Amino acid sequence: MAKKVSTKKASKKKLWGGRFKVATDKLVEELNASISFDSRLYAHDIRGSIAHAAVLKKAGVLTEAERKKIVSGLNKVEREIGAGTVALTSDLEDIHMAVESRLTELIGPLGGKLHTGRSRNDQVALDIRLYLKDEIYQVVGLLHELRCTLVEVAEENIDTVMPGYTHLQRAQPILMAHHLLAYFEMFGRDVDRLLDCLERVDIMPLGSGALAGSPYNLDRKLAAKLLGFSAITENSLDGVGSRDFTLEFLSVASIIMANVSRLAEELILWSSQEFGFIELSDAFTTGSSIMPQKKNPDIAELARGKTGRVYGNLVALLTTMKALPLAYNKDMQEDKEPLFDSIDTVKGILKVFSPMLRSMRVNTDAMERAAARGFLNATDAADYLVERGLPFREAHGVTGRIVAWCIEKNRTLEEMETKEWQSFSPLFKSDVKKAISISRSLNARKVHGGTARSTVSARLKKIKAGLRGAK
Repeated sequence: MAKKVSTKKASKKKLWGGRFKVATDKLVEELNASISFDSRLYAHDIRGSIAHAAVLKKAGVLTEAERKKIVSGLNKVEREIGAGTVALTSDLEDIHMAVESRLTELIGPLGGKLHTGRSRNDQVALDIRLYLKDEIYQVVGLLHELRCTLVEVAEENIDTVMPGYTHLQRAQPILMAHHLLAYFEMFGRDVDRLLDCLERVDIMPLGSGALAGSPYNLDRKLAAKLLGFSAITENSLDGVGSRDFTLEFLSVASIIMANVSRLAEELILWSSQEFGFIELSDAFTTGSSIMPQKKNPDIAELARGKTGRVYGNLVALLTTMKALPLAYNKDMQEDKEPLFDSIDTVKGILKVFSPMLRSMRVNTDAMERAAARGFLNATDAADYLVERGLPFREAHGVTGRIVAWCIEKNRTLEEMETKEWQSFSPLFKSDVKKAISISRSLNARKVHGGTARSTVSARLKKIKAGLRGAK
């Protein structure tokens, strides 16, 4: 195991401690420090420092030899932190000071020149934006994988008929493929929201300084180009004092989790004995410590439960930011843990959902039996009367009385004789049974976006073409 390098000697005197006569209280030091969680930003912080060194060189603050020495030192610091050989302790406060302290140990006083023209305020704003850009692309990739999985499972179940529900009551027959593709659309909007959010994240704040900008002739556009940003902030106060881009991401993350939670809830219901529509793989379920027969959908339940956690992170940061005067305030250190936790939670859940869906077994017989019960074709009986000239409201009333009669007689619509239909309306003919069949009910809904097999098949074909084009 590699021995960790301590930076205590370099950091005993705080980098900001020139006007202080009394050392920081140890308890305050621990409370004030963010390095325990912002250390994950080390690579982004170093990327920003390398770009800043190039800007300082162009501004005449650094020579080319100094820039190269700083960059070489920063690359070594990155390797050391990545290998876990740098002791990141609370006396260093944050990852920015940790990097600078270790750099100064490696290359001497030259390391102190790197901070010229910048503040930890614009440093942290930069690091979060760089980090969030990377993470957004990762979440988009995971959503893409989940959408592809939904398409795969939908294709496999293009002929599986199931009840569609409103108010969790059986409503009308639909294809399972149609149901799954509803989530494909929902997660597609999540991707759109993430990419839209990315436009606000992709703005570089470096050069904003502590709050008022920099007195040095810093080429901010050069830094943006080196770091891959499409724009730079137009106001230094806004550059360091705003976290609305983080709030926007947390809002999108909350919507993603809301959609995941709805799918999770349906998997939980469908896998219950009361429904019996699916069986989740043993790999994505757990047992009971006391009841040997149990097979619990714990992963889906965790997804449902963790949704509240992501909501809480959004509310936490909204509350933190709601009354802060410009520009930076220490309260804003509270922006990172909610962000990091939400990213970890969303990614962790999305990673497991695709294999869980691919490995589940669909009980098509149970779904079709459920679709055949519960008067899911009642609307088709009403439509039958409408086609023969009866206003829909009257047809609705007639069909409602038929359903009530069937319930009283313990009959289904399919079991009714023609004369029984005609006792409710002379417009019913012998072809009514064919008109209310589940197959006809489902395939009659050919309207764009409907559940007819031809419509769903066409949608799947278009989706697959789009997914191929996106590769």
